[in-house]
Amino acid sequence: MMGRLIRNKDFILMMALAAGLVWGKGAVWTEELMLPALAVVMTISTMGISTAVFSSRRLLITSTLSAIVLNYFLLGGFLIALSSIFIDNDALRSGFILISAVPPAVAVIPFTLFLKGDASISLVGTIGAYLAALFLTPLITVLFFGAGFFAPGKLLLIMVELILVPLILAQILVRTGLAPRIEPFRGAITNWSFFLITYTIVGLNRDIFISEPLSLLPVALIALASTFFLGWVIGRLGSLFKVQSEALISYVLLGTMKNYGLAGGLALTLFSRETAVPATVSTIFMIVYIIWLGFQSRWRK
Repeated sequence: MMGRLIRNKDFILMMALAAGLVWGKGAVWTEELMLPALAVVMTISTMGISTAVFSSRRLLITSTLSAIVLNYFLLGGFLIALSSIFIDNDALRSGFILISAVPPAVAVIPFTLFLKGDASISLVGTIGAYLAALFLTPLITVLFFGAGFFAPGKLLLIMVELILVPLILAQILVRTGLAPRIEPFRGAITNWSFFLITYTIVGLNRDIFISEPLSLLPVALIALASTFFLGWVIGRLGSLFKVQSEALISYVLLGTMKNYGLAGGLALTLFSRETAVPATVSTIFMIVYIIWLGFQSRWRK
């Protein structure tokens, strides 16, 4: 029984969430391991994706446009609208605008594999959205904050470290024949890498949730609506239009997950710690939402 639990991705994510809330001090030591852990997950996750996906013009266009519409226009517009209605605090409202301005979470790709979605759509869509972000992110920030608030260097660095380099490494592993040797351990490496990432995110922000939970209620409600409610809406629309279940999983993830790490970093760099609170809270809800999707997937089976 215990052996099955420690291999179960949903149990591992819940354990990481609980560990971060109960004892967050260790997150100070694991903080530096977050990016390498995510890079490892990306490398392993993309080993099974053929580079042939980039030769399909139809896939490139449809996946990129879908990612931009879902992540920027639907999710981004939803966050800006709700925060303008329900948030009075300027710093918190600015935090949601920054979330709206950033591209999808890089974790969309490994989470797609977790949930048995269409990895090609998620990969191409994420890359396309990041390229579009070089134009859309400064446009949104200039529109709401004025000139001087865009950090293209951070965005390019994330693209190189967490997308380009893992894609190259994955192809090296495939071409050198090392990929089949890693395959039996792929699930364990991915699951426990996400344990480290989740624990660190929750642990670093534990005090925010413990000390002032009521003051975060409007922020939490918007984060809840932008994941569970918006994901439900996308799922219903996909079912209505007979979208294949694998593709629908990818669309749900692209329409509910932002790069909260980048948004939080921009908030801390350009504004204040309070402005980073929406990104922090949204990260927690994103993790809980992924756990929920995992349970939902198993119940359907």
